Order: sequence, then C-alpha cells, then structure tokens
Amino acid sequence: MATNKKIRVTVTGAGGFIGHHLVKFLKKKDYWVRGVDIKNPEFEKTVADEFLLLDLRIKRNALKATKNVNQVYNLASNMGGIGFISSVKARLMNDNILIDTSMIEASRQNNVSRFFYPSSALVYPNFKEPKKNLGLKESYAYPALPDSEYGWEKLFAERLCANYYEDYGLETRVARFHNIYGPLGVYEGGREKSPAAICRKIALARNGDEIEVWGDGKQMRSYCYIDDCIQGIYRLTLSEIHQPVNIGTDDAVSINEFIDMTSEIAGKRIKKRYDLSKPQGVRCRNSDNTLVRKFLGWEPKIPLKVGIRKNYDWIKNELDKKGMKKN
Repeated sequence: MATNKKIRVTVTGAGGFIGHHLVKFLKKKDYWVRGVDIKNPEFEKTVADEFLLLDLRIKRNALKATKNVNQVYNLASNMGGIGFISSVKARLMNDNILIDTSMIEASRQNNVSRFFYPSSALVYPNFKEPKKNLGLKESYAYPALPDSEYGWEKLFAERLCANYYEDYGLETRVARFHNIYGPLGVYEGGREKSPAAICRKIALARNGDEIEVWGDGKQMRSYCYIDDCIQGIYRLTLSEIHQPVNIGTDDAVSINEFIDMTSEIAGKRIKKRYDLSKPQGVRCRNSDNTLVRKFLGWEPKIPLKVGIRKNYDWIKNELDKKGMKKN
C-alpha cells in the first residue's frame, strides 16, 4: 500500500495522547490527515490537514468524520487511569459503545478500506495473571472475564470489528495496548495513568520527601513508550492480520521498581507511603509478544529507563512552566 498524500486518513481521538502522536507520525509519512476529537490537543498545536471538533457518539458526526477517507484510526475514547475507570463505569461504557458503534458503521457506509481499533490489556481475565516475565497471550481473552467494565466494552468492540469484517468485508485491525506512556499525555487531574502520576509526584517532591503509592507497590506492569506503540499501530494497520494482537513490552516491573528508576533519573531520594484503600488493579499484567513478532516483525525498541527519562523531563518542564517546581 502506497504511503503518499493520495492516502487520506481520519484519526479520531486526535486531541488526546496517542491520537496526537499518530497524527504527527502519519504526516511525516506524507498522508493527508483529518484529526477529529471533542477537544483540541492540550499541549501543542495539531499538524493535521484538517481538524474537526465533533462528538462521535452522534451518528451524523461519525459520518462526517469518515467521509472521503481511505483509512480510519478510531482512537476516540472516554478513558483514564485506574482511579477514573474504577469510578466512572456507566458513563464510560455508554460513551465508548456509542463512539465505537457509530464510527465502525459510518466507516462501512463511507466505504473506508481499513479500520484500526485500539483495544486494551484489560480484556484479559484476572485469573490469567502471569508471573513476572510470562506474558498474556492473545488466546487468554477467552473464556471471557475482563477485569473491568472498560475491559468488557473493549472486548465487545473487538467482536464488533470481527463481525464487520466477516459480514461486510471491512478490513478491521485490532491492537491490545499495554500501558502506553510518554510526553504529551495527561499527567494530572485524575485521568492520568501510573507512569505520568509517578513522574509528576517525584518532579514535585523535594529530595527526601515521601510520595503516596496506590496499593503496596508490588503490583507489576509492562510499559510501552509511545514511539514504539505508534510503529506497532502503523505496521498492524497495513498488515493482513485480522485477529487482535498485543502492542506492549514483555518485561514487567513493579510499581516500586518504576518509582525507584524515576527517582534515580530525578536525582532524588524518595520515600513511599502506601495506601491500600486506593484502586490498584491486578497483581501482574505483562504482554506476550510472540504473535506480534511473528506477524509483524515488531517489538519495542526503547528501553524503560530511556522512556522514563523522556517522560519525566517533559512533565517536569510542564510543571516548571506552571511555576509548580519545589526545588
């Protein structure tokens, strides 16, 4: 498939973290890009050829968003970190079901050739928690028992994509994201995820200060830097792979280890104060990249410490600009 300005794409969620990065990536590849979101990007101006402010829960807006394009990357979603998705369940499911059903049907009606959908590692059942370096295989999603309402909605949308391909021939592609992080993401306000929250807390702390940790810090996650994620999205969308595949790293670390690495990068001694009353999710979640390596020849390239430094430096700079620096 050629990669030039004859290829017209829509990226929804283009005002958000992954969507904004994807718009920039596709523009560098010489695509014509329409960005769509309910809000503008927060931290820098979009480079999209066209940017539409649309509520994609509404069908007529989804039809407008998908008109006269070849491909759709449907990254629009109401989501956030574990604190948010644990507390805003009905609205989250309602919003995302409306967005997903409207966008895929509009893509069909407008004869879109390829439709990318971002699913989540939250589709995997709690009882399939792996050990430290044993990841979650794609087959583990069934029998289905996602660990959150957000996971249930994502699994439903995966099935929707599969059936639109089977019934209508719409070329759908599905990635299951594992904790994507990096600059230009939300880092405060309640929707931030653990990498951004930890970087913010440490950036604001003085040397020797104590920061709050949700849970006991022993819960383990794998973290995938945004540039690696975007490469995975792009390769998957252009591939002939119809089944969901993991996009993530296959080397989990504990929250305690992540805090220690960030503290070292910041040059600070940081103490931890554990709050067992806060949401902390499953004990371990790690990606198995066997299929994505086999199908796409893709795996993350950016080491965790390198990604943390990039993310920490960006968040620290943002806080400094707001005059929130403590030391």
